[in-house]
Amino acid sequence: MSDLSKEYRQETPMLDFNHPHIQSLVEQRKWANLSQYDAIGAIYNFVRDETRFGYNKDDRLTASQVLKDGYGQCNTKGTLLMALLRAVGISTRFHGFTIYNDLQRGAIPNYLFRVAPPRIIHSWVEVYQDGRWINLEGYILDKDYLKQVQSNFSNQSKSFSGYGIATKCLSNPEVDWQGQDTYIQNEGIADDFGIYTQPDDFYSNYGSNLSGIKKVMFRYVLRHLMNFNVNKIRTKGISNKRK
Repeated sequence: MSDLSKEYRQETPMLDFNHPHIQSLVEQRKWANLSQYDAIGAIYNFVRDETRFGYNKDDRLTASQVLKDGYGQCNTKGTLLMALLRAVGISTRFHGFTIYNDLQRGAIPNYLFRVAPPRIIHSWVEVYQDGRWINLEGYILDKDYLKQVQSNFSNQSKSFSGYGIATKCLSNPEVDWQGQDTYIQNEGIADDFGIYTQPDDFYSNYGSNLSGIKKVMFRYVLRHLMNFNVNKIRTKGISNKRK
């Protein structure tokens, strides 16, 4: 494991943790001074809640670009999480999937839903702690957004899919770092593409979700409408007509 660990902690073009802005953040938060368990929790909470749920222009942004945006989704927030953990010497790896697009309904307005492919590239981060790999996926939705969905579907305590969520228990999903796996979309997984040491290698193989004119439309128009919708849910909740 010691030989492999160097690969799991290395910088890559996407995981650019030596970027001055990332190094400044790590120093400001003093994450390197924490125990490994506490550092994972502190960095995880930063990515989950201080990097808000939203749609970036591309899945293949570098960690420093995601940090600058201040928001992200499963793939881009995962890139930032991996980079920040590696910046303090914690081993991480990448697990690639697709998810069914239906779980995004609500977060993506219905009038834009026809643009989305049936299956969407998805990923989570695996972190090495106490001699084992732990799956981290519960960082995707910030708690302010998640609480609004929970509030508007308070009678839905069991399985739930929609608004960026696919979980067995909406009222108490496994999203808090407690040294165990965390999940928020895992019940919507369609395809499992396996584990990669570096996210760069995965995206070299699978690209991103859209291409051609749809990719251009998403980058310059559609994602801004989607982010407007997400921010409206976060601040005002979900109107009755959406339920």
